[in-house]
Amino acid sequence: MNNRQDKNIFTRQPFVSLLATLTALTWAFAFPLIKIGFSEFAVSSTDTGAKTLFAGIRFFLAGIFTLIIAKVSSEKFSLPTKQHIPLLLLFSLVNTSLHYFFFYIGLSYLSGSRSAIIDSSGTFFLIILACIVFKNEKMTSKKILGCILGFSGILIINIDFQSAIPDEAFSLSGDGMLLLSALCSAFGGILTRIITKKIPPLITTGFSLSIGGLVMIIFAVAMGGRLTKITTFGCIILLLLVGVSAVGFSLYNKLISCNPVGKIAIFNALIPVFGAVLSCIILNEPFQLKYILSALLVFAGIYVINKL
Repeated sequence: MNNRQDKNIFTRQPFVSLLATLTALTWAFAFPLIKIGFSEFAVSSTDTGAKTLFAGIRFFLAGIFTLIIAKVSSEKFSLPTKQHIPLLLLFSLVNTSLHYFFFYIGLSYLSGSRSAIIDSSGTFFLIILACIVFKNEKMTSKKILGCILGFSGILIINIDFQSAIPDEAFSLSGDGMLLLSALCSAFGGILTRIITKKIPPLITTGFSLSIGGLVMIIFAVAMGGRLTKITTFGCIILLLLVGVSAVGFSLYNKLISCNPVGKIAIFNALIPVFGAVLSCIILNEPFQLKYILSALLVFAGIYVINKL
């Protein structure tokens, strides 16, 4: 792909909106697939080592796959220089190892739809952080309104209107872990914008996933983590999750490197909507009409930030 085509696809608004929406949909598949994967590999909610090992294998394989794609598709493939290695290691640790360590722990204690909702708070953390870190990212009235609309959609999807209280009580092991995951995701977004100015996005994605996944595998084995049950269907689910990571992160990191952070980050508010619907379809969780209202509010937030 030449530079002109690359610029057209990743900076022209129609393509940006389509790709960012596709990224959100891709990531949303992870919520039901992870829960199925835990079941197939007999990973209990209390087995932190096994959950970390499962995640580490997923991201390590996704990183290797992404690097192969980068090597085949690019004539400019090169290894990171010594001066870039510390930043790449930090990025790998924050954006993959810690982010998904907290994510996998939290997910096992909550429903797929609730997990998608809480994890999406990283969207708003990222928009705020970008305004603090980058001079060209300003907190405007459009961003504030867009965030309010998007967050309202997330709140609505998580409210039981019959009882007027959240569907599940707050817990440190569930909600707390996912909030930490969301913070790591937000800081990872900031680091993405910084590191992709030094290393091509696809190469950055491949190394960060493989290094971060390897760290998780080592940590999991040290904790005694084991996958005691392996099924053919479980392996298929794992490969699907590898694809989710490779495609999702590659697209997202490229979009973040080419566009204002806030304009891309707000699309992540679609993840809980897609995640809730996919959990209904795949996990047979009950569908509710509030999901439609939530989607409308999130789309309104996206429109305000990107169009008005």
